[in-house]
Amino acid sequence: MTSLAGRRVLVTGAGGGLGPSVVAAAGAAGARLVLVDVAQDRLDALAAEFSDWVESAHAVDLLDAEAVSAFAVEATSATPVDVVWHLVGGWRGGTPLQEQPLEDWEWLHDLLVRTTVHVARAFAEQLTASDQGRFAIISAKEAQAPTSKNAAYATAKAASEAIVLALANGFKGTTATANVVVVPAILTPAMREKNPDKDWGAFVPAEEIADALVYLSSPAGAKMNGQRIRLYSGGPS
Repeated sequence: MTSLAGRRVLVTGAGGGLGPSVVAAAGAAGARLVLVDVAQDRLDALAAEFSDWVESAHAVDLLDAEAVSAFAVEATSATPVDVVWHLVGGWRGGTPLQEQPLEDWEWLHDLLVRTTVHVARAFAEQLTASDQGRFAIISAKEAQAPTSKNAAYATAKAASEAIVLALANGFKGTTATANVVVVPAILTPAMREKNPDKDWGAFVPAEEIADALVYLSSPAGAKMNGQRIRLYSGGPS
């Protein structure tokens, strides 16, 4: 059963490319959604498009630990969340390890590691209290197969995975779970529309990623905790 009926789902980084597909899939599965992004204009557009399912939308700086903690208390005081999908992402790379600017390492660490720490810490208690608490992130296969030109990205992704797997370890003995969905690259509807004739074979459609998140967060995913769910074939597991 992949229903999310009656579940309150928090989507962080909702204004990114995955946002519309994830919100659509969760809403169709019966969830109510709370959206978070750093940019209110992106949130407003998303909330308007999916007004039937979006309960609220909040601009929050996820690099500010105090702001995230305050949001977790204020925005969810009446109704705690059951599910957190942390979708904040970004990429920098393309140059060898010894040449990549240290600023890129710092930027990726902030974006992919610090935000994950802040969100996980702020919502762990709510997820543990829920009878079906779920936490998930999207990661990349580079985390397990780093290359010289993707060293900074791979390092940050590996660290974010470690945070989620540690969270999963802490969930043992409860009904909450935390998992990692691993993809080689994401194909959003906007990318497909812009280049309809391009060979996107190595990419995973955003809709398929959204379906995986819904499955993991449904009763059907109750036994899956501390897993790396790979949405591609071959390569490291």
